[in-house]
Amino acid sequence: MDKRITVTVWNEYSEFQKESVVAGIYPKGLHTAIAEFLNKDKDIQAKTAVLADTEQGLPEAVLAATDVLIWWGHSMHDKVDDSIAARVINHVQQGMGIIFLHSAHKSKPFMRLLGTSGSLSWREANERTRIWTCAPEHPIAAGIPEQFVIEHEEMYGEPFGIPEPQKTVFISWFQGGNVFRSGVTFQREYGKVFYFQPGHETYPIYHHETVQKVITNAVKWAKPDVRVGALDCPNAQPLEKL
Repeated sequence: MDKRITVTVWNEYSEFQKESVVAGIYPKGLHTAIAEFLNKDKDIQAKTAVLADTEQGLPEAVLAATDVLIWWGHSMHDKVDDSIAARVINHVQQGMGIIFLHSAHKSKPFMRLLGTSGSLSWREANERTRIWTCAPEHPIAAGIPEQFVIEHEEMYGEPFGIPEPQKTVFISWFQGGNVFRSGVTFQREYGKVFYFQPGHETYPIYHHETVQKVITNAVKWAKPDVRVGALDCPNAQPLEKL
C-alpha cells in the first residue's frame, strides 16, 4: 500500500502566467514547479490542478484522495465557485491539510476558514526580503536557518487581517522597512492550515532551495492525523440511565 502523502497543487493559472514574463521562470506553470520539487521527496506524491479543469480542478473525488491541498491564487479569486470553496472548507474541517501561498490570503477558502478579511499592505518594487525563523522548534522550521534572504520579492506588510495564529513560524522584513508575519499556522476542526507569504509569480521564488524546504516541511506537518466523515449534529442517546 502506498503510504506517501498525497498532495494536490492547485493554481488559478491565469493567462498572465502563460505570458513570457512568468513562463520564462515557470515554463509549465508554477503549480508544476511546486509539484516537481515535492515529488523529489520519497514520502510525497504531488499532482496538479488548475481553475480551468473540470469542476475547477477540485471535484469531490480529488479532494477525498488528497492529504494536503496547496492553493495558489492571485487575480481570479472571484472566479472560484462558492460551492467549490465550501467543498474545500468541508474537507479541511474533516482533516485534510491546506497550505495557502502568497496572494491566496484573499482566496475564498482562506478568508472563510479564518473568518477574517486577509487584508494587508503590498508594494511591487523588487525588494530584498529577509525571513526570520521565530519558532525553530516547529516541524515546519526543521532544517531552516535562523534567517534567509530572497533577493527580489513583492512586499507584503502588516497589519495582516488574520486571527491570532496558533503559531507564528516566520516573520519577514522588507528592504523598504515593512515587516510581515509570513509563515503562520492554524487549526480548523480536524484540519491543519499553513499560510506562507513568499511566491510572487514574476520572481523565481519556488526555485529557492530554502523556500522549497519550508513547503516540503509544511506538507509533512499538515498531513491528516485523522480524516473523519460528515460533521453533523447527531441526536445523542444517554450513556447512563435517566
